[in-house]
Amino acid sequence: MDTSTSHYIRLATSEELSDKLNEPTPVTIESLSAELFCTPRNVKFILRKLEAKGFIRWQPGIGRGHHSKLTLLRSVDEVLEERFLSLMERGKMKEAVEFIGTLNTLDNNEAIRQRLLSLLNKQMGFHSHTETNSGQDVLRMMRSRRMGNLDPASVYTAFETYLLGQIGSTLITFDAINETFQPSLAHMWECSEDHKVWIFYLRKGVRFHHGRTMTSQDVQATWQRLHDVKSPSIWLYRDIEHVELAGDYCIRFCLSRPNRFLLHLFSSIPMTILPFDIDHSKQLIGTGPFQVSEQSEDVLVLRAFDNYYGIRPHLDQVYIWFLPDLGTQDRYYELQGTDRLKMSSDYEKTKDIDYPALGCQYLLFNFQKSGIHHHPHFRHAMRIVYDSAALVTELGGSLITPASSFLPWISAGQHWTEAALDHAHELLNSSGYQGETILLSCTANKDRNVADWLQQRGAAIGLHIEIVASSDNLQPEETTFADLILAEEILEQDWQYGMIHYFKTLSNQFNTCMSIEQQSVLDQKLEHFLQLNDQDRVALLYEAEEELRTNYWILHGAHLNKRAQLNQSLFGLQTSDFGFMDISKIWIKQ
Repeated sequence: MDTSTSHYIRLATSEELSDKLNEPTPVTIESLSAELFCTPRNVKFILRKLEAKGFIRWQPGIGRGHHSKLTLLRSVDEVLEERFLSLMERGKMKEAVEFIGTLNTLDNNEAIRQRLLSLLNKQMGFHSHTETNSGQDVLRMMRSRRMGNLDPASVYTAFETYLLGQIGSTLITFDAINETFQPSLAHMWECSEDHKVWIFYLRKGVRFHHGRTMTSQDVQATWQRLHDVKSPSIWLYRDIEHVELAGDYCIRFCLSRPNRFLLHLFSSIPMTILPFDIDHSKQLIGTGPFQVSEQSEDVLVLRAFDNYYGIRPHLDQVYIWFLPDLGTQDRYYELQGTDRLKMSSDYEKTKDIDYPALGCQYLLFNFQKSGIHHHPHFRHAMRIVYDSAALVTELGGSLITPASSFLPWISAGQHWTEAALDHAHELLNSSGYQGETILLSCTANKDRNVADWLQQRGAAIGLHIEIVASSDNLQPEETTFADLILAEEILEQDWQYGMIHYFKTLSNQFNTCMSIEQQSVLDQKLEHFLQLNDQDRVALLYEAEEELRTNYWILHGAHLNKRAQLNQSLFGLQTSDFGFMDISKIWIKQ
């Protein structure tokens, strides 16, 4: 809050002046000095400044015994709203959100807080601006956390993975509806009968965002970079022995053994084709429908790429604000997985879209930390405490169905009944639990209600759970203190790739928490996954997940529903990976 606004709020909410709008009120310099926590000399300076801004009218007393008179000309709500709008108009989104946060220190502030949140909401979403003769269609959205890693080789979070799909392109794409692969940067491909040689034929005239035409050298450099930066996904590409360039628009991958899964790998985000002549640690350049025009800690601005090899997006700009300071006290809904503030009731007409996500919320044990959770009876007890059926029945909301798997069709085949906590108490005693505190990590915006529910159910059997809630989405290395971690895994539309990536990528929360012995068990089980046909791969993924389930290495909780409230003037709504809206297809009907 700027100093003038702060000073005026102190005066307007003081006992001496409260509720006296447009009413000349006798005051003394001494009393104002006490309210403003400054010297009498500074009081006069502040009053002159407030009068110049039109906040007050000041009539100094003349002569002994004549009180000065101060008239408040603006209501507190009016001043706060004006200040907030000034920040918004200047694009100071972070400061505007922080300004709303400062209202927690004022009494009777909830109404104005809601008013400012409503104004903030109206700046978010989809808008059409007449900034040029043809107009500009702009999308604004907010994330209630910091921006994550935007390197395709090591991206960790679902939203950033989704963004990379809008900024970059892969050689091919996966069509989840028909379970087939479609051309993208490569217009055709073929493989040898033994699946050890794969050839991709590239489109001509595809341009990167910095203007240069893409060639096979860029594809080779992208693959090589996965090795150079030690990508957490490198295990999946280990069968590639060497790469041969057969001209600018043909590239051959030679493998050490057959690989029937290679097309899945070349349609995945780690193989987003990047230019060989750019330092990707400093600048993100791709061939996708949107290019990065601004990037900072607080905001990512995307601009439609006019030279996109496909169909240019209808949206001209996309602003994504990353504002962890928004805090947990504010209400959110999800725009197909994207955190946004709820719209006020008087906002423009909306339509709801429900999207049951592929994946689930789950509870993870940190086996890298010593503790009672290494005992199987303790984990079994936690399975009963974190009962999937009870979770959905008692909390509901976005938790729509009980989960025994990341895959909804597996969970649907199970008969669900709520387990009795009495058995959990017996298991807890037999595990050797001595009343020690169990640290549970969660993200406040998503999981706090579930964490509180777990804490209460744990207390019912004598289990002491302490919740450590963060307003941000924690990176795996930031949860090493915890015994238990509430997590969420949403899979790509190519669910086979999503599952094997979950099991084998080195940097995700799951592998950060697994012990060397557990990782070895999964490594042996999945060793030949890439060589198998489709049916056998599916069976192996089911088997690997059963290993987690029977040993209580992780506890599946509930499948999730992602709900979007979207303006009725929006058309071209299509979901992409993780259930987010494909912003390259959206258009606004005027």
